Amino acid sequence: MEWDPGPIGVLTLLGMSTGFALIVQALTWRRTRRMWLIAALVYFAFGLFVSEVWFGWATEEDLQPNYDGLSFDEVLLLATLFSGTVVLGTWLYMRRAGRSSSARVWNAKGSRG
Repeated sequence: MEWDPGPIGVLTLLGMSTGFALIVQALTWRRTRRMWLIAALVYFAFGLFVSEVWFGWATEEDLQPNYDGLSFDEVLLLATLFSGTVVLGTWLYMRRAGRSSSARVWNAKGSRG
């Protein structure tokens, strides 16, 4: 059986990616203004990977619900967990990098003044 996501499956995954990105952006608004883009791209890419590579071997009866070639439950669970981990790691890295660069600027100003 060949599992190529159709237009409904891709639109469903785009909707899931957008929803995840909006939630991430609402939670990280003060730190970064573009975290939504990272979240959406990671979610979409990993969602395709989960649906087409990890569960591409399964039959339609094995994977329910299935929306036009998209393994919905598997993508929802695994892509959310993986993307959440990546976004959390990115946010922590950016937070740490922001603190260290602001500390360097403060030390430079403090030593001059």
